[in-house]
Amino acid sequence: MQKLYIEPTYLTPEINFSPDENKFIIRGVSSPEDVRALYYPVIEWIKIFIDDIIEGAVSVFHKDSPVRMHIDLSYFNSSSAKFLFDIFSELKRLKASEVPVVVEWLYEDEDLDMREAGSDIAELVEMEFTFVIKPKMHQ
Repeated sequence: MQKLYIEPTYLTPEINFSPDENKFIIRGVSSPEDVRALYYPVIEWIKIFIDDIIEGAVSVFHKDSPVRMHIDLSYFNSSSAKFLFDIFSELKRLKASEVPVVVEWLYEDEDLDMREAGSDIAELVEMEFTFVIKPKMHQ
């Protein structure tokens, strides 16, 4: 399966989905002017990726080799939240195939709003997230 890479801008996150490396990362700021233009291709890619796993075309992922999703956003707007929910809803389809999905939600130690936003999305989509405090950068 081809990887999906979208360069970050000051309003859009880096999106790096590389099945061969088991790397699925959304990182940066997500406040695009046209949220659909950014996220529709991502959702379509995820649908195909998950269909390929379910149909057996991609066999790297199984109960001993989960899909690993890293969400490392410093900010996202409400429109982006809806699309994050859609991404996780798609990933949740893997449960029927017994392919686990590990979601790491990174946040700054002081940014409890970002931690809570992740908790809210996890609860809405009925998935378990692992919350990881980002390491502090030394000045």
